[in-house]
Amino acid sequence: MRKTIFTLTAVVAACVLTLFACRKNASNETASSSVVSDDVLAKVYNLGFSNKDVISDGNGNYIVEGDILLSEADLNTKNDVSLLRVGGEEQYRTTNLVRNLPRTITVSMSSALSTWSTALNTAISRYNARGLQITFTRVSSGGNINIINGSGSFLASAGFPTSSGNPYSQIILNNSQVTGQPQNTVASILAHEMGHCIGFRHTDYMNRSYSCGGSAVNEGSAGVGAINIPGTPTGPDANSWMLSCIGSGQNRPFNANDVIALNYLY
Repeated sequence: MRKTIFTLTAVVAACVLTLFACRKNASNETASSSVVSDDVLAKVYNLGFSNKDVISDGNGNYIVEGDILLSEADLNTKNDVSLLRVGGEEQYRTTNLVRNLPRTITVSMSSALSTWSTALNTAISRYNARGLQITFTRVSSGGNINIINGSGSFLASAGFPTSSGNPYSQIILNNSQVTGQPQNTVASILAHEMGHCIGFRHTDYMNRSYSCGGSAVNEGSAGVGAINIPGTPTGPDANSWMLSCIGSGQNRPFNANDVIALNYLY
């Protein structure tokens, strides 16, 4: 099953939009790469991320791994990469996790994204139905995680928990890129980004081609760790909510292995 977002018009049906690393066509990809300096690409590489197809968001930040946002401060930070575990497609976490459990994490959404209010409610309910030590609840503004509208050639982005044990504070959702998708697809996108905020890596971090197609790309330890979660499979897991890419119109609630991973961490 192909794990990419495809445009919905026949004229560009062959042009792939990956989930969190939207590339409409080759010319756009070249343009995105051309604005990222060799110095930045070197810093991305030295952090342990793949420096393939890095995108500048126009605000001094860079999107790597398709949906992970790095600031200039992140690029200049030296991190411990000793926790990398190279293996098959399994559930993985970062070194930092959300602490001080049990804990309620508030989530707010910009009014510019009101179209996706139902999608956010669905994403939150998927987590809360699991009875975890983390509970998500919506607030009108100022959430621990704030979902804002963005722009650019990627669908969404987020980061990882802080060293102090707090969730990453922001998810960027590019409304123009998800327009036309069903609420459940956007719910899957938001749940995925929330997963990053609480410390989950991509299930196929060591080989993005598993869900995205194309050539094999290993995202590396990225300075944040890629630690296997015990009890998750050593073989491909085709329906995980943390796979790098998703198909147009696809709904991806937690599968059995995702539940194992969530229960183990939280």
